[in-house]
Amino acid sequence: MRCLIVEDDDAIARDLASALAGSGFHIERAADGDAAWFRGGTEDYDLVVLDLGLPRIDGLSVLKRWRAEGRDMPVLILTARGSWHERVEGIDAGADDYLPKPFRMEELVARARALMRRAAGRPSPVQEVGRLALDTNRQTVSVDGRLLSVSALEFRLLGYLVMHGGRMVPPTEFLEHLYGDDDSRDVNAVEALVARLRRKTGPGIIGTRRGFGYFLEGGA
Repeated sequence: MRCLIVEDDDAIARDLASALAGSGFHIERAADGDAAWFRGGTEDYDLVVLDLGLPRIDGLSVLKRWRAEGRDMPVLILTARGSWHERVEGIDAGADDYLPKPFRMEELVARARALMRRAAGRPSPVQEVGRLALDTNRQTVSVDGRLLSVSALEFRLLGYLVMHGGRMVPPTEFLEHLYGDDDSRDVNAVEALVARLRRKTGPGIIGTRRGFGYFLEGGA
């Protein structure tokens, strides 16, 4: 899952990136409101963590512009403790959740996971599609109850497929959401990743429609 962190404080941004990357997100960052508005308006993200106190354009204005432009990605806003009016304004502007500073990283990660499940229409942390079960809290994958050993990137690919149910996902979409703006990757990297996963899951889990993309067998 591709996440944009919008935070001008380098130390906080690094901590956010480390915590969310450890939970299966591919991280990108914008350090001011102008850059955030451009990235969020031109790139597809699965989640945005948005600080409201930003240079150039404040976070609330960025959020309002995104929503006015039809951008509907889940947005978790970060606000100063006690700024209840900012929280109300943020929710009214289209935020999906908020977290007052200071906060514990564990809570932020839990809220991020919950937003992903809500966006996918799958409220439980254990998400099952056919014979596959993916636990977003424990970061584990099992097939027919058998626990698999998967890498963080493999987990992200399966998580993206689960999030989109039975929809066909083309390799180019995986490139965008797994690797972001890393131009060194191409569809061959996705094909190799899927091949490794299939050796671990066995047949009947990840399906292919040649020329269109990949899907989870047994999906809705």
